[in-house]
Amino acid sequence: MNTFFRKIVVDTVRKKYRKTAHTDYQSEQSFRKQVNDLEVEITHEIHDIIYLLIGVLSASFGLKGFLLPSSFIDGGVTGISLIVRELTELPLSILIFTLNLPFVILAYIAISKRFAINSAVGILLLAFAVHYIPFPTITDDKILIAAFGGFFLGLGIGMAIRGGAIIDGTEVLAIYISRKSSLTVGNVIMLFNVFIFMTAAYILSTEIALYAILTYFSASKTVDFVIDGIEEFIGVTIISEKHEEVRKTIIHKMGRGCTIYKGQRGFSVDNSPLNNIDIVYTVITRLEMSTLKTEIDKIDKKAFIIMNSVKDTKGGMIKKKPLTKIKS
Repeated sequence: MNTFFRKIVVDTVRKKYRKTAHTDYQSEQSFRKQVNDLEVEITHEIHDIIYLLIGVLSASFGLKGFLLPSSFIDGGVTGISLIVRELTELPLSILIFTLNLPFVILAYIAISKRFAINSAVGILLLAFAVHYIPFPTITDDKILIAAFGGFFLGLGIGMAIRGGAIIDGTEVLAIYISRKSSLTVGNVIMLFNVFIFMTAAYILSTEIALYAILTYFSASKTVDFVIDGIEEFIGVTIISEKHEEVRKTIIHKMGRGCTIYKGQRGFSVDNSPLNNIDIVYTVITRLEMSTLKTEIDKIDKKAFIIMNSVKDTKGGMIKKKPLTKIKS
């Protein structure tokens, strides 16, 4: 963080900190900790904003540069918005915001307040971008429109999710229903989109519905590539000198369980005895990864973090913990 922003952070913490009284040592340690925590939070917020802006621009480019000029549609809430636009000629920007609003409310109930606010901002920005930014029509080739329209739309959705938000509410609905039933997230999204494509075939034309399926597959594969799955489980191994603080953070702030491995540092240049160290291992969802990184950075910016995809889990806290408990 550059000197200007660091000065703002230090001044902000100092104003807040003057209200409390400590001994000199405690005061200095606590002040530095608060400055470090605020720096980490601001840095991660900036990264999330950049991801969200890229996502909004990419999605709006996919819509206005490819899909809209040829009256093509996609799956999800965006697909519903495009169908309603074809039937009513209402502005797409209004439809995108209005039809996504119930899913933002669901995100507030099922996931967290911060996630819902970020999503509302993302959807509002997408609506403004679609309405005000004059993207040119790229091609008239229907195959290219379906493939690349889906690609840029999927890239936008994926980047927004990496920034801790959504610009299409289907994912929130799918996650919520999967928690309440035996259906997986993928199954819910598939059923939701099958209904949309059948509706498109009946109301618009079979040809548009078929191209919509191609657009959907292009978008979904791009989303998978960008974020490696909406509800994918991530196994996280953390090696840090401050392992006890990391363990407490995972348990008390993240609400997740963890396992401690006894290990030894393998690097020794002069054949000296290897140092023992506790290694923290936990399993979280992709949606929680950004929060975990933020919390670990607050504790130890030099921590070595290893992330691996986990296909599924059974037992423990990962399945029992409802989404209403997830805080970001």
